[in-house]
This record gives sequence, structure tokens and C-alpha cells, in this order.
Amino acid sequence: MDTSQSADVACDVGVRHLIAHYEKAGFTHRLGFGAKPAVLVIDLVNAFTDPSSDLALPIEDVVHHSAKLIAVARDAGVPVIAFRVEFADERSAPMMLRKNPVLARLRPGSQEARLDPRLGIDERDIVLVKTGASAFFQTTLPAVLAGLGVDTVLLVGSATSGCVRATAVDAIQHGFRPIVVAECVGDRLTVAHEVSLAEMDAKYADVESLDVVIRYLKERA
Repeated sequence: MDTSQSADVACDVGVRHLIAHYEKAGFTHRLGFGAKPAVLVIDLVNAFTDPSSDLALPIEDVVHHSAKLIAVARDAGVPVIAFRVEFADERSAPMMLRKNPVLARLRPGSQEARLDPRLGIDERDIVLVKTGASAFFQTTLPAVLAGLGVDTVLLVGSATSGCVRATAVDAIQHGFRPIVVAECVGDRLTVAHEVSLAEMDAKYADVESLDVVIRYLKERA
């Protein structure tokens, strides 16, 4: 067994132990799907999805699965809200850029800050800009969701341990049902991804498979 295989095994054992711990403590209750969903596409911009980018995550499958979910959502009449992360200048998010200065290159209109074209986001969708980890932080998202009557947010994007998790936490705190679509989120390392999924599923969201979410959307159509 090579080093990477050993790490994967250790990760799997650790995640199972974590889930068992939460279950024993009385966590892991289910929120379930609501009546009015929306898809939130988090930070699937070229800087993070283009394999040639030095900021890219290994999320080619995430982009593919997310595009599939977006298409199904549209057919079901479910709104799609996509987020780009960009910074007009250093004053946009001074502490965020002090901690992560490499993100300052995500300027408005730059190729890196554009949504991955494979997602098929177009004029039918809502596109918002964020400068923080959570899609709720200093954006119009709460007002948009309220205006649409949404009670359930289906989360896709990157990174599982960062912006997806931050958005899930804020979503439940705002009174929405966060559903993280397992195959449609990804991270830089398997351990970060798997641990974050386990913790979100225990405390902040329901983690569901792509097949389950697609079935839910089609049943609504």
C-alpha cells in the first residue's frame, strides 16, 4: 500500500469515527427537503476549476456533476443563483486579502473571476458577487431568496471546507434548509472534503447524493 492509499484509509477510518461520535452524542438529525428550493453555485470560477490555474482544485468531476444538476433544476423551474468571488481593490475585503493575498488577482472582468463556462450559467440565472467565504456575507442573497419564497438551498461548488461550509452554516442560521450535494462539492484534499461533509451533515446541513437531489427536483417538475 503506497502513502496515498494509506492516507485514504486513515481518512476513511477517521471520518467513520467522527460520524459515530456525532451519532452517539445525539446529532445527525435530518432537515429534509422543503417545498421551494434554489441551487446555489459557490465559487466555480476559472481560477479554481481550470486545471492550468495554479489556484485550481481537483474538481473536474464537481464541475461536470454541477452542470448536470443545474440543467435539471432549470427544467424543474428551480432558480439557479451562481456566485463569483472578486475584489475591486484591496479595500473590498481587507482582512480576507491580508490573509489570502493571492485572491487579490480575482479582479472584476478578469478571466480567472469568470464562472466556468461548462456550467452553462446564462441570462436565465442570477449571478451575484461575493468577497467573503459565505454567500450570505454582505450580499443580497437573503433578500433574493426571500423574494423567491425559497425555503431550501441546494449547495454546489468549492471548497467543501471553506466557502461551501460557511454558506451552509449561514443558511441554517438564516432559517433555510441547506442541502449539500455530495458529488457537486470538492476540496483540495480528500481529508478536508470528507471531514467537512461529515461535520456539516451532523450539525448544519443534510448531505445528499446527486441522484437523490435530482429525483427530488424531477418530482417537483
